[in-house]
Amino acid sequence: MGAAGGAAAGAAAAAAAAQAAIINASNGSGLIVRVSPEEFVGLLARATPENSLIVQDHHEGGFLSRESYTYLLSYKGLAFVTKSPAPLDLPPGLEKVVAESIYVPV
Repeated sequence: MGAAGGAAAGAAAAAAAAQAAIINASNGSGLIVRVSPEEFVGLLARATPENSLIVQDHHEGGFLSRESYTYLLSYKGLAFVTKSPAPLDLPPGLEKVVAESIYVPV
């Protein structure tokens, strides 16, 4: 096999590895449920420090986008996500992590 054939085989192997990584990432992402900010606040009222974690990010907005807050809550084995134009009132005592960004696959 010449240099061109070896490069093609290497590229095919890299593409296969990338595809496998995407499949494994999808399998590990679990179930994400989008809810309204009002429903999210209702879930927060039922959450306890023992079974919940809140992740929050803040997007300041810019030329074509508005300021927004994204929240992710792990609760009873599911991940609930919401987006709000204003900060939500988070109950005290729940563990909170401030993230640079939250990516939610579609």
